[in-house]
Amino acid sequence: MSSFVLHASVALCWCFENQSNAYSDTVFARIEAGAEVWVPFHWQLEIGNALARAERQKALTPDLVGQWARELMAFGIQVDQPGAARGLQETLALARVSKLSNYDAAYVELASRAQMPLATLDHALRDAAMRRGVAWFNAE
Repeated sequence: MSSFVLHASVALCWCFENQSNAYSDTVFARIEAGAEVWVPFHWQLEIGNALARAERQKALTPDLVGQWARELMAFGIQVDQPGAARGLQETLALARVSKLSNYDAAYVELASRAQMPLATLDHALRDAAMRRGVAWFNAE
């Protein structure tokens, strides 16, 4: 089964009914089929922030926020802890050159270092990753 790096843009689609699309649904199915999924060290904070913001804006109920937090953690997603030490070195340099946030550059850095494709719906991130030699995760 394949391995890939999962961007928050894809995972958050699953949490909001009106955000789901064919790509995010197919990525979800690949995870359910046993694909190995990796995320940068800050992914849980990024997802948690988006869920908390959605709750404050009444886009999700507190019960749904708790449900999605539990379900996302149940996927057995692998968190790249060594990437944290790279945040002010390789990742920052990549962010500056690619004109990405340091958060998004961490996805590209991980995918590049681990030689895994990146599953994202963010076109700017996908383009920056491809310029770095990182493949886009083709979920088909």
